Amino acid sequence: MWGYFDSSAVVKLYVQERGRTAVLRLLRQHEVVASAILPIEIRGALRRRADENVIGRSRLPAALKQLALDRTQWNLLSVSTEILERTEQIVASHSVRTLDAIHIASAQEFAGQLRARIPFISADHRQIEAAVALGLIVERVA
Repeated sequence: MWGYFDSSAVVKLYVQERGRTAVLRLLRQHEVVASAILPIEIRGALRRRADENVIGRSRLPAALKQLALDRTQWNLLSVSTEILERTEQIVASHSVRTLDAIHIASAQEFAGQLRARIPFISADHRQIEAAVALGLIVERVA
């Protein structure tokens, strides 16, 4: 079964933080689908956490190597014109960051193509509020 994973959830694979156990459980239950921006966001988040000493700098290369391996197992969706149009509508009507809106739009587009409801897995409060308002089934992992 598919699950749309936002970067706020996936980053917990590489960092010990609240919600990690839930993400690991959900990864056993769902096949990962996400926007193609996901690996870029995770790489940036890991770099920031290393700079902020949340994770040790010596741990960063191993985390990035694991990210490279993991991404080969993920189903990454291209950011199409349709997704960008949806994203524009989302940011016009919801208080959500642009990249978070791209994830919501990608999940909507994927679910629409499948004609199925799939869980949207996130740890971001604002993004979760917008996703719920837009009719997505949300699995909160924070």
